Amino acid sequence: MQENYRILGVKENATDEEIEKAYRELKAKLREERFMEGEVGNEAAKKLTQVETAYAEIKSERERTKNAEEHVYDFSEVESFLKEGKINEAQDRLDNYNDRNAEWHYLQSVVFYKKNWTNESKKQLEIAMNMDPTNSKYSTAYTKLKEKIEFTEKQFKSGNTDFSREQQAGDRQMGGDACTSAMNLCSALCCMDMLCSCCCR
Repeated sequence: MQENYRILGVKENATDEEIEKAYRELKAKLREERFMEGEVGNEAAKKLTQVETAYAEIKSERERTKNAEEHVYDFSEVESFLKEGKINEAQDRLDNYNDRNAEWHYLQSVVFYKKNWTNESKKQLEIAMNMDPTNSKYSTAYTKLKEKIEFTEKQFKSGNTDFSREQQAGDRQMGGDACTSAMNLCSALCCMDMLCSCCCR
């Protein structure tokens, strides 16, 4: 991209107006020179093509940057609703966003988790990580959630009926083996706290 600015003879921080002016002046000059005889005309025609290409690429890049900046969403209201436990309100706000970036999918995973939809929450976190692989918040939340899901599956397979009944009903009352139930409850609360603390700082 630097080369394009060099061809137009302007700096990268030049305004749109400065770029437009430089382009038109060069274009007018080279259009006249291209009809000259010999190498001068050939060189002018070649440079004219370069100027046209450079200008088009600069305009396109600046347009993409402008659109990207306009689509940066503020999710603070969604985070506030989640912190207050207003799950339906948080979901309503998320539904209003048409362009859904990595943060949107992360917050959707939190909403699903609070509804005890752990598999759906996991899928949303996977989408967020694919869109933003370097985000440690997403990867940490995914690891914790995956550990909880694996722990839950082990409890089902072990025949812990008290745990199964509590998970299906969303009941936090401890029954059967008090120690096992306490561990299950603690694990779930820790995971939820982790997810909420990541998005609701």
